[in-house]
Amino acid sequence: MELGFLLLFAGTMIAFSIINRRRQGANIRDIHAFSRMRRAIDLAVEDGTRMHVSLGRADITGKNSAAALVGLSMLHRITKIAADSDRPPIATSGDGGLALVSQDTLRSTYHTMGALSNYDLSAGRVTGLTPFSFAAGTIPVIREEAVSANLLIGTFGNEIALISGAGGRSVLTLAGTDNLPAQAILYATADEQLIGEELFAGGAYVGAGPMHIASLHAQDVIRWLLIGILIISTLGGLIALF
Repeated sequence: MELGFLLLFAGTMIAFSIINRRRQGANIRDIHAFSRMRRAIDLAVEDGTRMHVSLGRADITGKNSAAALVGLSMLHRITKIAADSDRPPIATSGDGGLALVSQDTLRSTYHTMGALSNYDLSAGRVTGLTPFSFAAGTIPVIREEAVSANLLIGTFGNEIALISGAGGRSVLTLAGTDNLPAQAILYATADEQLIGEELFAGGAYVGAGPMHIASLHAQDVIRWLLIGILIISTLGGLIALF
């Protein structure tokens, strides 16, 4: 069953990747949070401030790694755009393995751009290994390193309230997480929130590649397919009763 579902999803992605090559434009709905983030990146480059990407504290090999992988994809794209600024992006995390992957993401991005000399190992940091030490280590990064925009993408807990509020009104905070209590906190504290599956659409909206757009379209198809199956099953059960 699971294998069949994965094969269906993969086949749908491939089909959309072929279709999208013949289309003009990405043909995806607007999400205001991502539009605002793109403007924030441009402004950071222009005024010499810094983008801060926090990847949360999930184990990169664990079951919650999907949100962190989205954050890494967005870190790659943001670094590619802002690498030439006076203050290039910085990444924080609450897991050692995730920090190493963030450093590798930054390094490979600079290498691809032919600007490896600009790479700074300290741009990918572990700021704490427990929830609140992670928050306590991230707050000074936001307040003291000329950060103008926070992108919080990953697995967070209640400590997200401290991180999202650290910059006050002077720092734009865009955030998304796979943790429901943390989503509720972000709804009240972040300037822009990614709700539900919007978190996993990030790659498509920051230009990470055509397969990200194909994946977004495939998600929509599978979602409607599952809704159709649920409706048919419910109607079938009701008919059987009579």
